[in-house]
Amino acid sequence: MKASGSTLLRYVVLTSALVGAFEPVSTAVVAGMGAAALGRKLYHYLYENCDGNWINFNSSALEVDLQAKLFGQHVATRVILKAVSGFMNNENPKKPLVLSLHGWTGTGKNFVSQLIAESIYRKGMSSGFVHLFTATAHFPHEMHLESYKTQLQQWIKGNVTNCPRSMFIFDEMDKMHPGLIDSIKPYLDYYETLDGVSYRQAIFIFLSNAGGENIVQVALDFWTAGRDREEIELKHLETALSLSVFNNKNSGFWHTSLIDKNLVDYFVPFLPLEYKHVVQCGMAEMHAKGRTPDMDVVDQMARDMSFFPKEERVFARQGCKVISSRLDFYI
Repeated sequence: MKASGSTLLRYVVLTSALVGAFEPVSTAVVAGMGAAALGRKLYHYLYENCDGNWINFNSSALEVDLQAKLFGQHVATRVILKAVSGFMNNENPKKPLVLSLHGWTGTGKNFVSQLIAESIYRKGMSSGFVHLFTATAHFPHEMHLESYKTQLQQWIKGNVTNCPRSMFIFDEMDKMHPGLIDSIKPYLDYYETLDGVSYRQAIFIFLSNAGGENIVQVALDFWTAGRDREEIELKHLETALSLSVFNNKNSGFWHTSLIDKNLVDYFVPFLPLEYKHVVQCGMAEMHAKGRTPDMDVVDQMARDMSFFPKEERVFARQGCKVISSRLDFYI
């Protein structure tokens, strides 16, 4: 989503007008119903529409991408695959899918959102049916909170009306003004329709650093006890995570009814990355840059990064997000 602040609603209206005004076949040029039908088919092939040509979930592709591209997140991989596949394969879901992804910066939350979008929409994150909101960019001023609420409600209603299979991603939930997310609570609930619109096929994804300290502590406890990282399961993290998010006054979830009404389907924890995962990210990034992956280069970069505990250097403080820019220094 490119619009922000007061331009949000105008963007919705303008977009709707443009879509409605576009005529795929000009009858002044093409005569006959057969030619018009062919023109409509060509239009639907070339221009994104809310249909099976452009929206077609690929569970196998999502599984492969999660396994091959998301490093060090065995818990998140299992939960995401189960949650998204179950929802997308359900022809009559009772409510929208609501995922809340938590963990330190650079652990893969935004990347997972991208993988989910790519498994559903042919255009991935570039799809007109995928909408990204960032708290500090789109809702920066608390004094405009009531205006934001109204605009957000109208944006979601307008886009779901246009395409029931819409995806909404809210980044920086820990920086969201308390109460803003409550304004969309009705759209996440178990209603068949609201004002004639069904939201049951939509997907809402919340990204937050809130609860990250709890996740890190669990990982650290497992490491201290000599237990393998892969032994960590969702049950070790979920309860403490949901409570820490709910009680965090700096979180956008604070005092919302999303948690106590059980409208969040899954709280998905992202573990802090270890050295080997940083190396994997580095090798993948070199490949993405069109270079032959060089272990010596990546190893030097990884060794210069900050880890904790200080002496043992087990967990990376920054994760994979900074690797792309850091690699340029070492290549």
